[in-house]
Amino acid sequence: MNIESSRLMGHGEPDEAAAAWVMVEEWGGSSGSALSRTAVLTASASSLTSDRFGSRWGRIGSRVLGAFVPEGFPGSVTPDYVSFQMWDTLQGLSTYICAMLSTQALLGAIGVGEKSATVIGATFQWFLRDLTGMLGGILFAFYQGSNLDSDAKMWRLVADFMNDLGMLMDLLSPLFPSSLIVIMCLGSLSRSFTGVASGATRAALTQHFALANNAADISAKEGSQETLATMSGMGLGMLLAHVTRGHNFVVWVSFLSLTIFHMFANYKAVQSLSLSTLNYERTSILLHSFMEDDEVLTPQQVSKQEHILPFWSTWRKLLRVKLPHELVHLGAKASTLTHSDMLLIAKTRSYYTNANYFLLDKEGSVHIFIHKQAVATDVLKSFIHGLVLARLMQKSNSCHAEAHKWMNEKYSTFISQLKLEGYSTERLLSHSIVWKAHWLYGPLDEKTK
Repeated sequence: MNIESSRLMGHGEPDEAAAAWVMVEEWGGSSGSALSRTAVLTASASSLTSDRFGSRWGRIGSRVLGAFVPEGFPGSVTPDYVSFQMWDTLQGLSTYICAMLSTQALLGAIGVGEKSATVIGATFQWFLRDLTGMLGGILFAFYQGSNLDSDAKMWRLVADFMNDLGMLMDLLSPLFPSSLIVIMCLGSLSRSFTGVASGATRAALTQHFALANNAADISAKEGSQETLATMSGMGLGMLLAHVTRGHNFVVWVSFLSLTIFHMFANYKAVQSLSLSTLNYERTSILLHSFMEDDEVLTPQQVSKQEHILPFWSTWRKLLRVKLPHELVHLGAKASTLTHSDMLLIAKTRSYYTNANYFLLDKEGSVHIFIHKQAVATDVLKSFIHGLVLARLMQKSNSCHAEAHKWMNEKYSTFISQLKLEGYSTERLLSHSIVWKAHWLYGPLDEKTK
């Protein structure tokens, strides 16, 4: 509120004549967003006047919008929030329409509506389907849980692809009645991966969007948006299922068209994200630009260079093509060291005297051994050091010395510029580092205890 008077009072007792009128302004808007004046009240000794701004429909629209967007929108979220949510809502809508088609096919396959079908038989089949999905979700979380945070974009695409694959299995189930249970279980297994990956990556993205520490509000409003998309998709899906019933060709054309649009919308949603956290690839892109041009790219510039398609990594492995960050192996296992490796470590030990890690260049790759007392900032520093070493290995014979020199002279500047661009430099989003090490150095004739 803003209170103005006709003149300022000096010291001493209040002058009643000086307060002959008073004006109070009403401003609306949440913290973090631009305020707008909604009303002005002016009072004199004999009257009160009130002037309101904005239409009633505008205020109602703001209230309705407030049920679906975080408080303080758009100032309380990152700039990429709107584009991501728009594409995410469209992909969710297409998913629920497809789900109605696949569910109709699945229910028909297990005998719903047929006199020969038994309740216990359908219940058992549904039980096996759900049991397979639960076990699949547990196994997927066990094997890939630590990777979901570091590659949120890629796993977001994988999650929706697996969901489409699961619905495709349901749609195929009536065509192979003898293998119904197997197909049902495979579809449930595929969707279980979706549940784990989608939930985990959604948590990471919510933290990214929360500029005003409002992750809970963003998550709640995301639920409202998803509920609206679900209701709309179910309604449209039921209508489409009714129209296409008995026309298998039309069902398949509709399903495949919606699936293609679903994957396109997912790709556009993920592509619109400009994450400020540091994972393997983003760190490699940033370091390359800094070493080449002495500048740090913005999150938007880095986003355009990221490889987010999961199939791209598979093709690279088949073609034996490696990106720079794939030459660096973080958290190497000490028990795999050979005698020649140990001698090389002893030779280069002076470059890692004050570090909670050491690097080993071997067969064109860099292996990073993390000390058991290392913290998150040590892991980030070790990975950047490994990237520098991998880059210099191809240019110099004294790569350890040059990498050590670069780290002493440039590392602090690099981290400072990353912070200025808004990057989170507290930790590296990496897989879980299971293997750590402890080491001692001494003269060759001294026995190490």
